[in-house]
Amino acid sequence: MNNLELERILNDLLEPGAIRDYCPNGLQVEGTEDVLRVITGVTASQALLDKAVEFGADAVLVHHGYFWKSEPEAIRGIKYRRISTLIKNDINLYGYHLPLDVHPELGNNAQLAALLGISPLGGLEEGVAKSVAVYGELQEAVSAEDFAEKISDVLGRKPLLIKGGSHPIKTVGWCTGGGQDYIELAAAKGLDAFISGEVSERTTHSAREQGIHYFGAGHHATERYGIKALGEWLAKEHGLAVTFVDIDNPV
Repeated sequence: MNNLELERILNDLLEPGAIRDYCPNGLQVEGTEDVLRVITGVTASQALLDKAVEFGADAVLVHHGYFWKSEPEAIRGIKYRRISTLIKNDINLYGYHLPLDVHPELGNNAQLAALLGISPLGGLEEGVAKSVAVYGELQEAVSAEDFAEKISDVLGRKPLLIKGGSHPIKTVGWCTGGGQDYIELAAAKGLDAFISGEVSERTTHSAREQGIHYFGAGHHATERYGIKALGEWLAKEHGLAVTFVDIDNPV
């Protein structure tokens, strides 16, 4: 497949133009025109790029790519080594951040909900068509401790549980990755719990004082499944040879 055609297919699916983001979405570093072998992963780290070279990949498709608004512009150090690896080996880099988070079927939020048995009900951001934070409900109410165990079993890591009381959990808000501050919207909606990947010092006080359980389940752990699902979709629908590589990250 042509590398620009692959970008068009991904753009048509994920609609990056419909959501404001902190980085460019799509083809970030151009490589060979012909794409057959694709490596997918959460972050375009050097370890993932080295795996792509080892596998003879034509493209790398990730959730966390490059050129974030807050990062230094100079191509030096880590950024130079990563980009030079791509260019020297003629490998394309595609990155999709928020558009992958919010996709209703393949997205990180949708995939996490399916794994945890949450039925999505809508977005937490009122008036926003593609809300980054969402909410839903469990089939049956469970204790905070039992839900923490469920998360641990599914993600393979023990979440940080900040209890907001002794109430059971039926309604849940969530935002994969670094969405801890959406806890405010979840609490305002009267939800029983909120899940995200990271936690801030202020999150503890927010959860306790607003009476909402908070689960910090890991940025990487909560965002493995969208990019994996996207790669599987590409393999099934377009016949590309796609391999998901999980570079361990405890955060």
